[in-house]
Amino acid sequence: MARPVTLFTGQWVDLPLAELAPLARRMGYDGLELACGGDHFNVQRALKEPGYVQQQRALLQAHGLQCWAIGNHLVGQAVCDLIDARHQKILPAHVWGDGEPEGVRQRAALELADTARAAKAFGVKTVTGFTGSSIWHALYAFPPTTQAFWDAGYEDFGRRFAPILQAFDECDVNFALEVHPTEIAFDIATAQRALQAVHQHRRFGFNFDPSHFGYQGVDYVKFLRTFPDRIHNVHMKDVWWGKGDGTVGTFGGHTSFGDARRTWDFRSVGRGMIDFESIFVALNDIGYRGPLSIEWEDSRMDRVHGATESAAFTRRLDFPPAGGAFDDAFGRSGGTSGAAP
Repeated sequence: MARPVTLFTGQWVDLPLAELAPLARRMGYDGLELACGGDHFNVQRALKEPGYVQQQRALLQAHGLQCWAIGNHLVGQAVCDLIDARHQKILPAHVWGDGEPEGVRQRAALELADTARAAKAFGVKTVTGFTGSSIWHALYAFPPTTQAFWDAGYEDFGRRFAPILQAFDECDVNFALEVHPTEIAFDIATAQRALQAVHQHRRFGFNFDPSHFGYQGVDYVKFLRTFPDRIHNVHMKDVWWGKGDGTVGTFGGHTSFGDARRTWDFRSVGRGMIDFESIFVALNDIGYRGPLSIEWEDSRMDRVHGATESAAFTRRLDFPPAGGAFDDAFGRSGGTSGAAP
């Protein structure tokens, strides 16, 4: 059976869910990965308001849609980050509060733990999200940066996420970090280090998104094969790189997405440079049968057009794993008339 194709709603929170759900069905989706934004999924309402989760489920079901994961990336970003004015725009008011950085981080941690409880109430086993990082700003090791400095950042992450992961464990829900620049893990090496920081906690895993690896030069297929038991969700997102005019490099040059000078930019699925064929082979090899969630981002394309073709592309490329070795048939044929491989 093919994997379900879903749409991550983070880039669509400007649309009410009652409007997005029928649109998603028309665009060819089996379900939605609901973002905790707009009116798509509200953590505190799910915990405190009788009937809220049933209402959201009924809305999806009325349009033939399911939900296998919810995403709380924006709150997760604030758990470990060095907080600044940008965070106020992405956080719920009760998490931002007075904006005092340590208070913001602590309230974000409580909200992320509550997200596990809300997911359980909603009947979902996976929460996708970010972690933020206290050491991302030291990515380029100057002034000279010691391993002890980076170790302290991972210790900070492990300390802040320990109670969060305890809440996830109590709820039988997995946290899936989208490995991504600005997070505690942004490639294979840092993902391994993050797992060590949380003592290989069974509830800590990954939301695989190849677009964040391609332009960095990280082997995204190797990522799948390195963490086969930790892949809890898959985002389908494309990217191209090496396409700029030589003005802007990998670090982005403080330009906006869609600027023609950029050497990399996100693309609609199937229109970039990610080798999705190899990804599907690896997903089958590691036994991943969960949703394929389109996270649609392309500054140059109408989003309804892009999300529609992305769903069709994903569905066409996906294929079920083999039921056995291709040459088993030779042994069952009862004869030797078949050609040798």
